[in-house]
Parts: sequence; structure tokens; C-alpha cells
Amino acid sequence: MRQRHLGVDVYEMPMSPRNKGLYSNNVIWINKYLATRAEKACALAEEIGHHKKTVGTILDQSKIENRQQELRARSWGYERVFTLSKIVQAHKAGIRNRHELADYLGIAEEYLDEALKRFQDKYGLYVAVGKYTICFDPLGVLEMFDF
Repeated sequence: MRQRHLGVDVYEMPMSPRNKGLYSNNVIWINKYLATRAEKACALAEEIGHHKKTVGTILDQSKIENRQQELRARSWGYERVFTLSKIVQAHKAGIRNRHELADYLGIAEEYLDEALKRFQDKYGLYVAVGKYTICFDPLGVLEMFDF
């Protein structure tokens, strides 16, 4: 089945279990055998990241420049699917743990964990977002009150 996202054709097809998705020349293939819709959404976000942020063939991950491009694509996906403001929204909605947060966002828990690690690498243990402070380890949101 063909879909179109951001000017890219997207197909689901049978793939090896080690591949969640692939991108080349404005076409994304998502592994048909991924178990959940959330896993497919995460794979799609990363592959769109490749469309936006990578150049050439980067399949050989023994090359540092290819690993750097892979990280850029993943980071792009994390920051589109799972934003800091969405963490605050989840807090306001009463989300209490990682499982509920992944479900709330429509993403796989593994993807959530990878995104949180990336945010911690980028921001440190916590980051201020308006009147909120997001702590990455342990995960939590603190709200500042005016007196």
C-alpha cells in the first residue's frame, strides 16, 4: 500500500527483522512485520529524518560520517514525534509513567527511551520549558508556582 508523507512515497513491505525501515531517492519502505502501529510510526519518523538530513548511502555504519548522519536522522525524528512541549502536555494530562507516556504519544517504549537519552545528551539532566522543568533521569516534570 502506497502513502505519501512530506513529498515522499511510503510503502510497507516484508523486510528482515533487523530492518525497521529504509529510505532512498524519495521513497521510504517500512517493515510490514513491525508488530504495532506505534513501531511503524517511529520507523517512519526516522526514515523521514533520513530524507531531510542525510546524503548518499550510509548503510556502512563502520564509517564515522555515516554514524553521524544516522544520529542526525534519528534526532530529527525524535524531535518531531516527541517534543519537550508534549512531555509537559502529558504531565498536564496526568500521565504517570513511561508506559503511559509512550501510549499517550503513540510511540514504542523503546523509541521513547532512545529519545529521552538523546534529550539528556543534548540538554543534560533537566531543561526548563516555560514554567516547567523536565527532568530526564528520573523522568518527571516539575511546575514552578508564582507566589
